[in-house]
Amino acid sequence: MEVQLDPHSEMLMQQYHELLPTLEKLSKDAKDLLTQALNEAGIYVTAIECRVKTEHSLAGKLELKGGKYKSIDDITDLVGLRVITFYTDEVDKVAALAKKVFDIDWKESVDKRKHQLDAFGYNSLHYICRLKSGGPRFELQMRTALQHVWSTIEHDTGYKSDVKIPPEIRRQFSRLAGMLELVDDEFSRLRTVINHHRRMVQSLVKDGKLDNVLLSAENFRTYLDSHPFDRLNGRIAAVNQAEIYPVSMMSYLMVFEALGMETIGEVQQMIDDYSDDAYQFALTQLAITDLDIISSTTALQYLSLVYILKNGGGHKELKTFYDIINGVDDSNNALADMMLEQSKLLSFMQVH
Repeated sequence: MEVQLDPHSEMLMQQYHELLPTLEKLSKDAKDLLTQALNEAGIYVTAIECRVKTEHSLAGKLELKGGKYKSIDDITDLVGLRVITFYTDEVDKVAALAKKVFDIDWKESVDKRKHQLDAFGYNSLHYICRLKSGGPRFELQMRTALQHVWSTIEHDTGYKSDVKIPPEIRRQFSRLAGMLELVDDEFSRLRTVINHHRRMVQSLVKDGKLDNVLLSAENFRTYLDSHPFDRLNGRIAAVNQAEIYPVSMMSYLMVFEALGMETIGEVQQMIDDYSDDAYQFALTQLAITDLDIISSTTALQYLSLVYILKNGGGHKELKTFYDIINGVDDSNNALADMMLEQSKLLSFMQVH
């Protein structure tokens, strides 16, 4: 249906066309400034969207309430930015950055997070902004991903249209809105709990209270930051004055799990109990070579081998070890057999 505009609204539309190049530049500049600020602050968001209001959209707005505006400058959403965050508390972080990057028109801005139960999809923070260098005002919306999805669903289903929705359907929407709001809040709460746990683990590792730290990828990575294998690597490297080449040690997490370890404390106990034997094992193999470079996982390799051998492991356990670090291959059978034969010559194995 063709939009019918009165003379005043036609005048506003003409002003819009004259302003359009400025609006397009404003849209790009505002997005670039905010994106840069978010990157510098280390705030990762799911999306930053920007748009210039189309002629069709503006015409529909002017047809309904064109008399409300004296000039095109009174329309504050000709340019719109939307920042979609993962968590509710990040909305406030984005808002704090926006205050630094833009001039905020506080009289026109509104916090729609104070809402009724069925208004979850509109639970956004809206700022009316202007670049600090001047120019037209624009709208900045900040909301979470779940709020954005809900708003899109409401729009797609026509829930907010002029069609009268039966009470039972409105009630269902309200229930779902309440559930999504709870989910939104719970995700933020869980992130806080996880961050607290991460800091607690880091503190335990730093204080050496490793028996209380579960063996997981993140905890093992934190443990590695304390360089627990450096001393043994240094002793082994000194055999041939070798250089230590750094590689990831994370693959050994699967080794420790296969050995039945459950805490970082058990890994540390292995270092404490078997470092001397691991050094002797490495010495018997490296002393007869001129190897002048070793991997940073060398200490881990010999510690694991000694642990397996001194705890009653045989061919099967050694084969599993090599399958984990080298990949499953028949050649690992030969390696397992060779380690068993060499272990018979080791002094620490003669104790049994």
